[in-house]
Amino acid sequence: MKKENTIKVGISVGDLNGIGPEIILKTFEDNRSLELCTPVIFASSRIMNFFKRHFASKISFNEINSVNQITDGKVNVLNVWKEGVNIQFGHEDKKIGEYAIKSLEAAVSALKEGTVDVLVTAPINKHNIQSEKFNFPGHTDYLNQQLIGDSLMFMISENLRVGLLTDHVPVKDVPSYITEDLMRQKLTTVSKSLKQDFAIPKPKIAVLAINPHAGDNGVIGNEDDSILRPSIEKLRKEGNLVYGPYSADSFFGSNNFQKFDAVIASYHDQGLIPFKTITFGNGVNFTAGLDKIRTSPDHGTAYEIAGKGEADESSFKRAMFAAIEIYRRRKDYNLYSKNPLKKMSR
Repeated sequence: MKKENTIKVGISVGDLNGIGPEIILKTFEDNRSLELCTPVIFASSRIMNFFKRHFASKISFNEINSVNQITDGKVNVLNVWKEGVNIQFGHEDKKIGEYAIKSLEAAVSALKEGTVDVLVTAPINKHNIQSEKFNFPGHTDYLNQQLIGDSLMFMISENLRVGLLTDHVPVKDVPSYITEDLMRQKLTTVSKSLKQDFAIPKPKIAVLAINPHAGDNGVIGNEDDSILRPSIEKLRKEGNLVYGPYSADSFFGSNNFQKFDAVIASYHDQGLIPFKTITFGNGVNFTAGLDKIRTSPDHGTAYEIAGKGEADESSFKRAMFAAIEIYRRRKDYNLYSKNPLKKMSR
């Protein structure tokens, strides 16, 4: 039975030599997933049928050539290309990177046009996607250019949310990137996302220090005293519940993170190492701050197990569920923000 207004989930297939196609197949082999959404895989029916045979999957595809043919209650595969592709599981291949970008670009185009409601991206290889036409460190930076807003990598799980002041930046350059303006932008993005995407009306946010021991009063660097502390104080005086900077080495081990709705880390590994240690397999990468919703699993291409049928689809499933939940919450938030009496009048 078809459902009206089913949320359409666009899916970019990721690196075809990695585990992306496998976790997509495993996710939608369970027909109950079709009660929650209508999936649209941006790839080709030819390549998805290859993966179906390789993994002995019983999944059924609805093969389409246009977004106008998307059908509820089916696993739709939209033909972005029709030629055959040489698959070598576990190998990095520049040509395979080109197909990953073809899939991504087509899915983002559909997202912008509103023919899909949310986007879930399978893992890519950041090296083999680079070209003269596509020169971005990853999904987040590309989406920031394509969509409206200021993107922020927001790692989310049931009990922990971690945002980043800087993401794909060399560690040696981190302090030069962090300014009062950046602090304000990222904190505003996190705060707004917690309100509209997670239904937390008064979010409490922790900020991790740039230097060990928050600089030890200038002994180990002065960036925390000269940039972070003044910025946090200004933001708190404006009514934001933001605290720190906290020394990162003990913040997670002491479970201090459980006192906050979100944590803002100064750089990539400072936030993602503890996040993945605590939540691995249950985490989701959410691109906050944009007018459209994109999520992805919290792992990479996993070349070492690609093609073996060993990949765990849990994180991809959670990414899909998260995208659907965020879409619904944001829709409600926007509705009630425009007309706060609407809910009361029902």
